Amino acid sequence: MSDTSPVRVAAVQASAFPFNKNGAVDTVCAMTAEAASEGAQLILFPEAYVGGYPWGLAFGTAIGGRSDAGRQAFGRYWESAIDIPGPEVERMGAAARDAGVWLCVGVIERDTTYSTGTLFCTLLYFGPDGTLLGKHRKLKPTAAERLIWGEGDGSTLTTVDTDFGRVGGLICWENYMPLARMAMYGKGIHIHLAPTADARDRWQSTLQHIALEGRCFVLGCNQYVHRDMYPDDLEIASELEAWPETLSAGGTAIYGPLGEVLGEPLWNEAGIVYADLDMSAIPRSRFDFDVTGHYARPDVFRLIVDESPHPPVE
Repeated sequence: MSDTSPVRVAAVQASAFPFNKNGAVDTVCAMTAEAASEGAQLILFPEAYVGGYPWGLAFGTAIGGRSDAGRQAFGRYWESAIDIPGPEVERMGAAARDAGVWLCVGVIERDTTYSTGTLFCTLLYFGPDGTLLGKHRKLKPTAAERLIWGEGDGSTLTTVDTDFGRVGGLICWENYMPLARMAMYGKGIHIHLAPTADARDRWQSTLQHIALEGRCFVLGCNQYVHRDMYPDDLEIASELEAWPETLSAGGTAIYGPLGEVLGEPLWNEAGIVYADLDMSAIPRSRFDFDVTGHYARPDVFRLIVDESPHPPVE
């Protein structure tokens, strides 16, 4: 962080490609190049962008029951997820390398280590040489997300050291978990990534609170989604009938370490939100509040984090 020049970051509010991983990867590659051409050094894509966040779908479930159509649709969803490593990861890594940027992308990951069926909501971190540096699996899927995604463990609480600071993050409502936030603060992050599927106005207060609490920059990033982006032949398309045409209006935004808006929330369209970050603002902001420093009370409160993997079979 010795370089005093501003760091340009980009949060990409891309249009969705449900059940179409190739279309999503194409967009990641194209919009990474676009953001890099505008000077972005760090680029973030939304939660579950490659593989899809299936707004409005219940996959034919009810308490005590599952439907054949729901199983068929889940099979299609599983096919639209990606393996890590795999060809889609290679393409996104190549996009990061070609652009010379740090690239972070929300994906749906098929577990190939312990299972051949479980999916995870995952955030991938690529370096500017195209290397996959790490991943974070969502610790706690929310509500009906638990029908389709497994739970990550503490072994993927990933941070990445860049030449402008330490980057890490949590996915969507993990950001409501105080202990998860504290674990990330304890890793010394300077830029907090918060890819999400939450397009409510009140989510902005969460992003702003994290910036103030962690005295860090916060990138919030969501998709722009319409019902007509879903496949016409989806087996459970009728489940969408009760939902509005716009399933996610977005709300991608960027905040500074004193809670200031650096990139205004983007609504009702696809696009890219940019901000130029003054990294020297972080130590200034921590003059009066440093959540894991002089404002901590380890003699009273201590957090113990288990970062070991927990395989089901050893």
